[in-house]
Amino acid sequence: MKVVEPTVAVEAVPDKAVIAVSGFNLLVAPEYLLLKLFERYRETGHPKGLFLEVNPIPTAPGRVLDKILEELYRDEDQDFLAGMLVTYPGWSPYIQKLIEENRIEGYTWSIGTASWFFREVSRGLPGVLTKVGLGTFLDPREDGGYLNELARKRKRCRIEIIEIGGEEYLFYRAPKPNVALIRGTTADEIGNITTEKEGAFTEILNLAQAAKAEPEKGIVIAQVERIARYPSLNPQNVRVPGPLVDYVVVSPQEYHRQSANITYDPRISGEVIPPLSAGGTMELNTKKVIARRILLEMIQLVKRLKRPVLVNLGIGIPDRVAGVAIEEGISEWVFTTVESGPFGGIALGGPDFGASIGPFAIISQPDQFANYEGGVIDAASLGFMQVDARGNVNPSLLPGRLPGPGGFPVISYGSPRMFFAGHFTAGKKELKVANGRLEIVRDGNIKKFVKEAYKVVYNAPLGLERGQEVVYITERAVFRLTRRGLVLEEHAPGIDVERDVIAKMEFEPIVSPKLREMDGRLFREEPMGLKDEV
Repeated sequence: MKVVEPTVAVEAVPDKAVIAVSGFNLLVAPEYLLLKLFERYRETGHPKGLFLEVNPIPTAPGRVLDKILEELYRDEDQDFLAGMLVTYPGWSPYIQKLIEENRIEGYTWSIGTASWFFREVSRGLPGVLTKVGLGTFLDPREDGGYLNELARKRKRCRIEIIEIGGEEYLFYRAPKPNVALIRGTTADEIGNITTEKEGAFTEILNLAQAAKAEPEKGIVIAQVERIARYPSLNPQNVRVPGPLVDYVVVSPQEYHRQSANITYDPRISGEVIPPLSAGGTMELNTKKVIARRILLEMIQLVKRLKRPVLVNLGIGIPDRVAGVAIEEGISEWVFTTVESGPFGGIALGGPDFGASIGPFAIISQPDQFANYEGGVIDAASLGFMQVDARGNVNPSLLPGRLPGPGGFPVISYGSPRMFFAGHFTAGKKELKVANGRLEIVRDGNIKKFVKEAYKVVYNAPLGLERGQEVVYITERAVFRLTRRGLVLEEHAPGIDVERDVIAKMEFEPIVSPKLREMDGRLFREEPMGLKDEV
């Protein structure tokens, strides 16, 4: 029987191990295993010199890994952690500090690229070949995925340019993991793992396969909530077959939450299917105005294609679009997806992002990112922090800030239509929506439309070459990307275009000769009536 006490399992982890850890924030995050691994280190000094490969990161603010990293940061002599490949370090300020201060190696890729990496090394390949990242900060001619000088020096993970048939590709390489820490809901006595109470199952099978692949067959440790007799599990529900699992550890509920703020909700795991009701209307504010305007683009696409559309909604304002679609009664025309695997439902935000209330399907994370990179979806909406004069987008990177790219590079590369969305300015501001108009009481003092983005995460000229349609949506203005630059097409009712838009940009956009007011329905309390349009 593979079910053991946690101390037995973590004792099998060697010094200098390369450990792949599941976890989309707290979704399928093996917090109990991480806790016990660190407790062994504190007691014995082993294992040490570990390199973690996490995708995006198995924690949330104040949770287990975040607390471990805080303790490591305060210990000047720590030798538990040597480095990390992390696709979104934003939920842990202490990993950012450790990387910024050059105390551990720091590398970053996109979530989708990392997901496929585990599949590729399982096949005996050295890495992932893709065009994602060309012309962005991931390109080795720019930052190459290195987050600090220690990483540049050691090059444990690296990105190379390869030419095939006269075209450039990026080749992402990293060490093959020899340990995998994964999580499911139920394990039987031979180690079969199911995920019936989880909000997603991400790439737990691929992590196990990567650890078990030649040339160095490693170990796989699974955290579960409960044990079942063998053979009582439905084979179609098994996500990781028992022969791939070495140890199973039963976790207390405290370390086995569905997401950061939710211990367990059967609507997230699909065990209970809620009615398609928003439970009331969302407050009318500028975030709702932007979400409505995104939805208008998607409805126009439905009309053009004469069929329902499949879309991705990123974290932040875009994740409100699903709620607006439910308010309007048009969810059957706009099918939403979340990076971790869910289809449909209402995506949760903040550190709960990755989970959805009432999804109608949940697939693996690598398969979801195949939908994005391959352009299987019809459109995507992602947030922005900076848009520059060429239309390039920086969603999150600033000096002294390392939140990482998340799924942004893959989604923005592959989606045939991109609706970048966010407030027009940043900083303290007071914006009101009343009487069908936008009122700017106090504007933000930070310009988001800049001459040159600090880091390019979406390359607009390359997007135009691929034939992408690109729109930038804010509460007061809507721009479209053209080969001549950004064209201002719409403005909010109640504002002065010169004073409230052009003067608040570091570059001058092209003003469309057909410049018009944004749809007045965006700024009114009542539903927009989109169901009748469809």
